[in-house]
Amino acid sequence: MSFKIYTKTGDKGTTGLYGGARIPKYHIRIESYGTVDELNSHLGLLRDQLMNVEDQKMIEIIQNRLFTIGSNLASDPSKEMTTPDLTEADTALLENGIDNIDAIVPPLKNFILPGGHVSVSQTHICRCVCRRAERLVVALSENEPETVPPILVIYLNRLSDYLFMLGRKLSHDLGVPETPWIARS
Repeated sequence: MSFKIYTKTGDKGTTGLYGGARIPKYHIRIESYGTVDELNSHLGLLRDQLMNVEDQKMIEIIQNRLFTIGSNLASDPSKEMTTPDLTEADTALLENGIDNIDAIVPPLKNFILPGGHVSVSQTHICRCVCRRAERLVVALSENEPETVPPILVIYLNRLSDYLFMLGRKLSHDLGVPETPWIARS
């Protein structure tokens, strides 16, 4: 069975949630899962650049968890629905990754500027998009607290920390020096 990619149902500026409700395309719920999707695409580009198989596997796991987050956010909150769940073990995996990286990179003494290598820069882009997704999901959770499981915010918060540390690891692995931020006096 095949389906058409275009439905024309969004031609008037609304989109359908999983479960049937239609809401404006500018709704914060759409912005939230759209930004999670954008992050997932940036992570795909990063994964394509990575040489370390373990780093690639971790990014793929994260991408799968982001689809879980997206499915939660894209579901009609007025209906009882079964969606994939995010667990504390998913957050713990990120925390373990952060701790493992922290054990191999030099202590951070300054703010650092993104850059030094394409994959390091891409990691920082992912981190920034993740922070934006987190801000949007937080705003959605404040507007509709009963519809956003708190674990979604926790996971995105931890993910941005993981991505910062992954950027540091990539600099370390590639032998690229980190550029400290130097404030004007």
